[in-house]
Amino acid sequence: MSSTLQNLAANGQSLTAAQFVENAGLWEATARDGRPRVVAAMIGSADGRATGGGGAGGLGSPADRAVLRELRAAADALLVGPGTLIAERYATLLDDDQAQRRIDRGRSPEPLMATISRSLDARLADVPLFAEQGLQGRVFTESAGAQISAAAQVRIERFAPGTLSTRACLESLAREGVRLVVSEGGPTLLRELVADGLVDDLILTLAPLLVAGEGRSVLHGGVLDPPARMQLCEVMRAGDHLFLHYAVEARKNG
Repeated sequence: MSSTLQNLAANGQSLTAAQFVENAGLWEATARDGRPRVVAAMIGSADGRATGGGGAGGLGSPADRAVLRELRAAADALLVGPGTLIAERYATLLDDDQAQRRIDRGRSPEPLMATISRSLDARLADVPLFAEQGLQGRVFTESAGAQISAAAQVRIERFAPGTLSTRACLESLAREGVRLVVSEGGPTLLRELVADGLVDDLILTLAPLLVAGEGRSVLHGGVLDPPARMQLCEVMRAGDHLFLHYAVEARKNG
């Protein structure tokens, strides 16, 4: 299956995943309101489920994977929930050519990897990514537990119990010079980011599958009141998968 995208609003103009991300202006992202710009990248079935066939990978396609890796290439940091890191067994983030493009633009070879684990889940030590030499990582926690991995350069940033928030984590990353964060979920983290008004863009891949069941939806958690409204910026297609780029409006809590 091809990974070329077709712009459905531009007479079927064909784009590579790299061009799609470039056109979205993500390489030139700037911090806002004391925090980085946040782009959420999620995939869901046509009936809204976040997993299929045992994981999010069961919903994907070559084009979806290409878009995700190009979003990573543009990011200063990735923010991924601990459950997703563990379930998906994260490993190598980028292809060699993507790492070289980052270097050519004066970036580090890979984005920083960040996660929020209030209890410092011990299973994070078994995630393959955290055993890779050269990885720069941040784990935000309220736990006084031990380090995650001695092999990777993973720094634990500890908060007093009850004080850890998604905004505080993003502000910490901004102080390190992070301008663009790509969040790959999971659904619980995405719901928390949206509820806190911290998502600026959503890149939603719609998979041509009906999953049903009791699995989690793309956002998991309590009802958002009021809902988060979005503006559709672009619609792309690759085979039967749709790629929807939304700008997320700031939420006003009732």
